[in-house]
Amino acid sequence: MSDEKLERRYRRLLAVYPWEHRRAYEDEMLAVLLADARPGQRRPTAADAANLIGAGLRARLRVSARGFTEPAWADAAAVTGLFVALVLLVLAGKGVVDQFVSDPSLPPFVHLVVRADRVDLLRLVGWAGVCVAALVGLRWIAAGLAWAAVVAWVVLVGPGVADQPRYVVDTLPQLALAVVVAAALSVPAPRRRAVAVLGVRRLAVLVLAPLAMAALLVVNRVTSPLFNTTTATVSFQRLYDLEARSELVMWLYVAGLAAAGLTALVALATLAPEVRRRIVVMLAPVATLALVIDTALAGWAVSTMHMGHTIPLVPTQWAMLVLVPAMTFLAGVLLVRRREETLRMVALGRDADRERPAA
Repeated sequence: MSDEKLERRYRRLLAVYPWEHRRAYEDEMLAVLLADARPGQRRPTAADAANLIGAGLRARLRVSARGFTEPAWADAAAVTGLFVALVLLVLAGKGVVDQFVSDPSLPPFVHLVVRADRVDLLRLVGWAGVCVAALVGLRWIAAGLAWAAVVAWVVLVGPGVADQPRYVVDTLPQLALAVVVAAALSVPAPRRRAVAVLGVRRLAVLVLAPLAMAALLVVNRVTSPLFNTTTATVSFQRLYDLEARSELVMWLYVAGLAAAGLTALVALATLAPEVRRRIVVMLAPVATLALVIDTALAGWAVSTMHMGHTIPLVPTQWAMLVLVPAMTFLAGVLLVRRREETLRMVALGRDADRERPAA
């Protein structure tokens, strides 16, 4: 009876290994473990448990790393890297344009003539370089520039964790997008694979959709309600960064932004299912990070704005900002694998039914 319990407990530990490894070696490993057990032993030793779990996790990591070299992952990474780089290029361009476009809703003394910040110009040039390199097939150069952008954020923005945590948190989604670009473009793929997978029409849509959204935001800034110099007030409708004189105009802006975003989503949705699923997995961490900032940290952001002094984030909140996106990605990878394994088994069953002779 004790041997049966010990065998069951060893099998639970061996479940850490990938199923391919277990199918080939589980019986042999189990026989060796049971042969080395002491008489009457009922539980695996701490050393055996640690060795099995550690070796199993390493085996899973090796299998996962090989999985990211599959054609579907390579295609999805190439498309995601290019698309997100285009989005970041448009955001950088809008940031530069905003420095030259005055906001009518601000008091007149705020409308000063300014020159574009060098960091913003460098960011614009850098993301333009990433996009051009990715389009012409210089993937390693594009990946290197994207990783340089990540390092630049760490150097320039990272030190603000102590005295400017609100600014650091607000820029985290853009950092996450930069990490997505850098990691995606680091995945080995054929030359100019993104262009081949997307085609000319989808590529044009993915270029024009972010540009249209940025153009609408610039127009919204230029047409913001005028500041009343007599009463020193301004009346407007506000939704996040959008401002309009009336609710109708506000919803027209929202509809325009939604239409542009939906057009880009439709272009991605028409890709092959295995590529489409992986694009969602790579972008999901950014969405969950933005959701965490907008919900779980909403009270902290409001308090920081009105308290008049810096309210630092506690370690648990920083851990949440790091772990939630990472766990989202890992969960997405597992779900995709399970989904595709299920589809593969269903297809094998159908093929077997077709080949089975009629009774």
